[in-house]
Amino acid sequence: MTNPLEPARLQAALDEIHRAGIPGVFTEVRDGDRLWRGAAGVADIETGRPVTADMRHRVGSITKTFTAAAVLQQVESGQLDLDTSIGHYLPKLVPGARGEAVTVRMLINHTSGLAEYLPYAYPSLAAFPAVAETRPDSLDENRHTRFDPLELIELGVSAPAVGTPGGTPGIYSNTNYLLLCRLLELVTGTTAEKCITRNVIERAGLRDTELPEGTRVDGPHSRIYEAWFGMLEPPRDYSDFDMSWVGPAASLISTVADLNRFFALLLAGEIVDRSSLAQMQHTVPVISFEGKTIEYGLGLHRIEVPGHGMFWGHDGSVWGAGAISMTRADGARQFSAAINMQRWNRLDERGRPQPHPIDGALSAFYRLVM
Repeated sequence: MTNPLEPARLQAALDEIHRAGIPGVFTEVRDGDRLWRGAAGVADIETGRPVTADMRHRVGSITKTFTAAAVLQQVESGQLDLDTSIGHYLPKLVPGARGEAVTVRMLINHTSGLAEYLPYAYPSLAAFPAVAETRPDSLDENRHTRFDPLELIELGVSAPAVGTPGGTPGIYSNTNYLLLCRLLELVTGTTAEKCITRNVIERAGLRDTELPEGTRVDGPHSRIYEAWFGMLEPPRDYSDFDMSWVGPAASLISTVADLNRFFALLLAGEIVDRSSLAQMQHTVPVISFEGKTIEYGLGLHRIEVPGHGMFWGHDGSVWGAGAISMTRADGARQFSAAINMQRWNRLDERGRPQPHPIDGALSAFYRLVM
């Protein structure tokens, strides 16, 4: 069912990711009680400072698993019901018939039909997902913009629907998770950030994980570089960025060690109970930002690896930073990895992202560790 850890092969696979074009990559791989950490490349292109496996990093939508777990805890305590409408709880944010049709469950598994707000908040991304018609200007313009989450929600709710409530495939949307954050505030009387920190991050004993208040990453970290499909050349440093454009939908800072610890505890039934975990692992097809159909549950993504079992976890990206964390169903094999560049694929004459050696190097590493 599993292959033993082979440090030389693992390091060689990381080195290949760096050679393919990622400035820096780092990981932690666990197999039973065995542990391997590795890194390749640089944390700073200008200085050549090396990347190390203990660095803190923006992990993007892996945050959604933390937020989903916090919501499931409120379901366990009777404060929320998965199949009650969002209109019952937040009638002013999702009014009328749509609010009555969209349930809490549909928000968590992205089958609400609510549109992504980002192309409306960032004007130069208005044509997304037609990436050839987008420009990265809005990224610079909003480096230090403090977005109001209620205004972002309104943009997503007022946009044309992308699906029928409960219909599949679902469409991945940050609007769903900002609404879940408002739900957490409603039933706990505190901010979503404080709720997730107290009930999930601290409960799991994650010492290097936080939902940031400022625009920088504290402690040892890598600079992060955004290429936006070759339109930013050289890739631009977005290490200093106000993350209110996603909040507790994708702003988490963590380490690969903390991510492995979190998913190990979650899948062992120690963050939410076993019945809640079963709900999280009930998947539906969802179309990701990249246009791929994935098997998505309540904040968990499922991957089947032929001959090596089923893995659960999440991946994520923000401007310049990417991460993934996957744990096998039996808990015996898991890995978390982080990279410090995003959207490296250039576009062909039809505006489609072209294959890049980075894609193959990352896939080879994922196959090896899983």
